[in-house]
Amino acid sequence: MKITEITVPKLPTPEQQRIKAMQARVKRDQQAVKAERARQKIKAGQDQLIKANSSTG
Repeated sequence: MKITEITVPKLPTPEQQRIKAMQARVKRDQQAVKAERARQKIKAGQDQLIKANSSTG
């Protein structure tokens, strides 16, 4: 039988935790910006359709 050493993962330092939290926040913010741009693009398209339908009626 072979005995292997069990290693306990090191806990990140407070600085590393802060950086990781900042990176997660940046990623969430980027997704929020992307979603907002998509929402605005859809709204502009809907407004354009409403305008086109009202002028042809």
